[in-house]
Amino acid sequence: MAVLEKIRVKLGVFITVLIAIALLSFIIDPNTLESTLQMFSSKYDVGKMNGESISYREFEKRTNYFSEIYQMTSNGNTEDQSEVVSNMAWQDEITRLVVLPAIENAGIKLGKAELTELTQGSHISPVLSQNPFFVDENGNYDKSKLSQFIQAAASDETGKVANFWKFTQDNIVQTALLEKYYALLQQSMVSTPLELARDMEESNTTYNVNFTILPMTAPDSSIVVSSDEIKAYYNARKDKMKQPASKDVEYVVWEVVPSVEDVNFAQGEMDKVYPEFVATDNVKAFIQRNSSVPMNQMYFTPEQFTSLSASLAEFMNGNPAVGSFLEPYQEGNNFYAAKVMDTQMLPDSVFVKHILLRGENEQKADSLKAVASKSAENFLAVAAEYSDDKNPNVEEIGDLGWLTQQFMLPGFESVMTMPVGQVEKMTSQYGTHLVKVTKKTAPSKKYQVAVLCKEAVAGKQTYAEYYAKANELATASNGKIDAFNTYVKENNVTVYPAMNILPASRSFVSYERAREIVRWINDNPVGSVSSILSLDNRYYFVVAVTGEHAEGIVPLEQVAPQIKQTLSGEKQLALMASQCKEKTASASNLDEVAQILGTSITSRDGIAFSTLQPQQIDYKFLGALANAKEGELNGPVEGQIGVYYFTVNGIDKGAFYTEDDAKTKKGQQFAYVMRALPYILSEQAQIEDMRYKFY
Repeated sequence: MAVLEKIRVKLGVFITVLIAIALLSFIIDPNTLESTLQMFSSKYDVGKMNGESISYREFEKRTNYFSEIYQMTSNGNTEDQSEVVSNMAWQDEITRLVVLPAIENAGIKLGKAELTELTQGSHISPVLSQNPFFVDENGNYDKSKLSQFIQAAASDETGKVANFWKFTQDNIVQTALLEKYYALLQQSMVSTPLELARDMEESNTTYNVNFTILPMTAPDSSIVVSSDEIKAYYNARKDKMKQPASKDVEYVVWEVVPSVEDVNFAQGEMDKVYPEFVATDNVKAFIQRNSSVPMNQMYFTPEQFTSLSASLAEFMNGNPAVGSFLEPYQEGNNFYAAKVMDTQMLPDSVFVKHILLRGENEQKADSLKAVASKSAENFLAVAAEYSDDKNPNVEEIGDLGWLTQQFMLPGFESVMTMPVGQVEKMTSQYGTHLVKVTKKTAPSKKYQVAVLCKEAVAGKQTYAEYYAKANELATASNGKIDAFNTYVKENNVTVYPAMNILPASRSFVSYERAREIVRWINDNPVGSVSSILSLDNRYYFVVAVTGEHAEGIVPLEQVAPQIKQTLSGEKQLALMASQCKEKTASASNLDEVAQILGTSITSRDGIAFSTLQPQQIDYKFLGALANAKEGELNGPVEGQIGVYYFTVNGIDKGAFYTEDDAKTKKGQQFAYVMRALPYILSEQAQIEDMRYKFY
């Protein structure tokens, strides 16, 4: 049990890091999974990958396994546990059925000797070396701790430690295989000498250009796009017009807000407690018992109080004395009163350095404090030798950076008043610290204010009234969309549309935690109307299913309007180009073209075809530069947004784009491939995620 407790304490954050190491590039977000949804092959399956069904029973075993892992490492934090655990189990299935088979098909294996090297040799897996449970007090990997852990797993009667060790071993293997797979893919991205030479030539060639553009403005109503043209465009691009299964709905929502009676009740409550607020000696305890808003111990300028209350900010602008009261007032549905508790001259932020000594190291901290206080050099030297914070991403060892009252390490609050250069001992959840402030912003007068708030909340009668409104629509609809439409029209009820609701979504429009609403939409056919659906004890919904979209190729009729708009735009640009060509037939230079078209001329230097950074240039205009000769008038060119004319003023051949730049670009291309790889593998595996039927 002691080992289990240590796991909880040490691995609360590391569990997510450990999973991320093994599955970093293969974690497919819900939107990606939803894009590969298909119809159920069996009502008892939660999904399918690579042709293999995943039964609810087997998946439930995996969720129980990961639930145990999560509970061991979450340190009591169980918020959204079911969703986290379900995703952990699903990612594990993706690894087992999609990722590992792809690695195996590439001929990649991990031998016993390699595995031994990763756990006991000189190339320890990051799954172990970055695990706080297996490192010593200096942050170095300790093999003896691993041995102790394995022994504990063997003797643990609950089997939980053994399960965690199996989980760790699986991640060691997966991480190693993925590293090999990445290396293989990276080595396969070879640039031939010809490709390298062409890349460097293109990137070292830049164009200095003057151009003018006649932009396409309002659509031309005289342009006709035929149904045959739309169909031909659609047929040529059908393979790129895939859609997930989804549904369209209309809904009515009632947000339960306090009534006049509820507001009056809140005012009465304020009137009752305000005299006691004025008389009490223990304001903090009083606020804790009586206020809808907890006591805020921080200090603010008068302007900063505006975010809470304009009236309070105005009161503070009057420079009130400590002990002054702002009498009760109303803003919105809430009632406030305030007392000025204290005032100080404080900076907005301070730059902090620290030396971290993990655990209880009071005596060691006392002895090091005297040395670290002597000079800035001594502080750095002590930090380098003794601090457990070895963050490599800071300018100097021990830098915590700029801290503010809002962005503050718990336990460090006193840094706001510390003198610059002074070293003080502090404690936090991470251990004992020697803390030094090296810089401060200019101080300003700030106030600590106790705010008493009485918030008007909806009472039982208010809830009943809103429920009655929702129930009237639900009852009148009787589950039928025709009746729904009739009622909302006759009673002038506001109806909102929501399109393409995905089956696995956990939100509905802008409403979070709306899984039950989405579940109802999934389970009911077009034409259905819901009974009252409640959300967060704050909203009442009545939802009507108005349409559905099957997974697969988007039907022509659904995308025809967008295709028509695209083709119309292309025809309009072609017509504009033809008209421009006719108008400018007599023009011999760019100035004459601009004068005829009534446009202005823009200059742009250093345009290249192949760079590491995007140039935000119309790609059709950029492509036209390839065949342009210096000094000649070019155009009309049909761009994306209008018709171009241009003149190349100069072509420069440089040597600023080096072979190292070419390699950097290759690395960027590889990173792009790695980002695309999960989507490619998921598409090939034909992943079906049907967890929404059960979770």
